[in-house]
Amino acid sequence: MKTKFMPAALLLLASTSALAATPSGYTGPNAGNITTVAAAHNAPDDAPVTLQGTLVQKVKGDTYEFRDATGSIQVEIDHDKWPQGRAVNENTPVRLHGEVDKDLTSREIDVDRVEVVEG
Repeated sequence: MKTKFMPAALLLLASTSALAATPSGYTGPNAGNITTVAAAHNAPDDAPVTLQGTLVQKVKGDTYEFRDATGSIQVEIDHDKWPQGRAVNENTPVRLHGEVDKDLTSREIDVDRVEVVEG
């Protein structure tokens, strides 16, 4: 009797997990995407961000200070995330795509891609 019940229970458990992992509602562009530094300072860990502004200075290693009209935040940009063949300085407008990395006492942005904003 137990052997017949076990596969059914496992199937039910697996389907419940799959349903819980499936997003509901709108999941297209800008769905919950953070677009300002001010909002990023209050965002939860791993929240997606798309920020537009400038990288005002290199702090150390792969860490930079990013600024938009609402404030500044530190961002981590690995060497392979920079646009190929484009120089970026403190006057270059950029768009950063990434996610919030929240620690106990601070937040920074872990950048997945850097775009130079034209025009």
